[in-house]
Amino acid sequence: MIGAGVGGLAAAARLAALGHEVTVYERSGVVGGKLGRYVRETPVGTFRFDTGPSLLTLPQVFADLFEATGSKLDEYVDLTPLDPIVRHFFPPTTGSGLPPTTDPSLQPTTDPSLQPTTDSGLPPIGGDAAAGRAVPGTVLDSCADPDVFAARIAERFGVEAAADWRRLWRRAERIWTASWRDVLRRPVDSARDLARLSWRLGDLAAIAPGGTLRGLGRRYLREPRLRMLLDRYATYTGADPRRAPAALAAIPYAELAFGGWYPRGGLGTLADALLSRCLDLGVVVATGSTVTGIDAAGGRVHGVRLAGAVAPVPADVVVANTDALTLYRDLLPTPDRLAGLTERSLAGFVLLLGVRGDSGLAHHNVFFPTDYDAEFDAVFGDPGRGVPARPVADPTVFVSVPDDPLVRPAGHEAWFVLVNAPRQARTLGGVDWRRPGLADAYADRVLAVLAERGVDVRDRLVFRELRTPADLVGTAGAPGGAIHGSVGGLLRPANRGPARGLFLVGGSTHPGGGLPMVALSAQIVAGEIGPP
Repeated sequence: MIGAGVGGLAAAARLAALGHEVTVYERSGVVGGKLGRYVRETPVGTFRFDTGPSLLTLPQVFADLFEATGSKLDEYVDLTPLDPIVRHFFPPTTGSGLPPTTDPSLQPTTDPSLQPTTDSGLPPIGGDAAAGRAVPGTVLDSCADPDVFAARIAERFGVEAAADWRRLWRRAERIWTASWRDVLRRPVDSARDLARLSWRLGDLAAIAPGGTLRGLGRRYLREPRLRMLLDRYATYTGADPRRAPAALAAIPYAELAFGGWYPRGGLGTLADALLSRCLDLGVVVATGSTVTGIDAAGGRVHGVRLAGAVAPVPADVVVANTDALTLYRDLLPTPDRLAGLTERSLAGFVLLLGVRGDSGLAHHNVFFPTDYDAEFDAVFGDPGRGVPARPVADPTVFVSVPDDPLVRPAGHEAWFVLVNAPRQARTLGGVDWRRPGLADAYADRVLAVLAERGVDVRDRLVFRELRTPADLVGTAGAPGGAIHGSVGGLLRPANRGPARGLFLVGGSTHPGGGLPMVALSAQIVAGEIGPP
């Protein structure tokens, strides 16, 4: 096993449970891959951060994983359902130029998360007031109850907007059902495999292979802020909603139909649980061990080469939990497979903040800009026309503030702040985040954007720690710091490699990024390999 990310550990556990002897080689000193952690000791106490995912969806996928390997998930992690799953803060106007709704049906509500606030349309800082009290049409809490969520939409944007969302929801349900049944849990090695799947005509119409997520939103949603909410789910795969496939409507369906969950102590406890399960099953996990190549003479794998080792390590099967670009560029050069991996996903710029006091924010908060399209124009640029990628001047800001005493000292909060960013590169398609002064200057800008949107914590900081796309290159081995690998259409790199005995797991391969999809890639590969 090359790599001890979530996909690698999940596959290792499944294969060990089937009877294989499994050794995992991990280049860094810790396991978890992009499910990273950061701990900061301060005079006021210890702050703990997840530096990768902050939300677990489809926990049943992990429950199935632990059950298949002879254990139970709840013996390792303590999951808490979230409501709201995400609190969305919309601007007073959208990129369309439309003002906030003035629908007369929007009357004051008794829901404490929906009370009026300042004239700015954003909640003030401090105490109860920051818990999302905003004028109707500016703040929307998502949840796992579709009727409650539709009622919240109606209260914010009017009954017609809620009816539009319900129509979209029915379409998303059809997409999810077809995807779960025919795509997400089985190997898809080519477009021919995709075409052969048992989709009925109605499924194909729902998935609309040639359509985009943006187009789907425009077809169903008249309220521009709901379109903005839908567009954001393209970023879950690192894509631009104007180009992302309409099938990605399955993502909000999965999140909002099955709920969002938080494990006490942080998402990093999931990596601990997977590592424990692997060790219990006899898996050998070698950290600080870098695989430099795969021996595949004669069209089948024979083993791997390690940095500093004299002889290769023999193996009948090799599973790569690396970015597919790294595999086909460096470990087993394969030009024909490399050709389809040049279009990279967006990256992320992260601030880890120790904050004094209680902001009253939700666990997950999204502060949208006025012009969402300008964000994607900046992140991806247009290299073909000579337009460089650049840091977003007015970005969407995601803020995670876990209400968990295990991750912050009393009277303080541990903030994870994320904005979409261009990947690390010295070309038109990226930004050189190693340029002296750039990261600090951009962190200042992000904090200023939050202040402009009513959330100013600059005078309450105990510390700030930065993570740029360049850092992700080093810590997780992600080329360019691209969080989700390559982007494109419905097809991801196949789970089966070009040499016999070579397989791929992880977010850069089928069925895609995100914790449950990564775990499903491990399930697919373990099924393909089978018992020894």
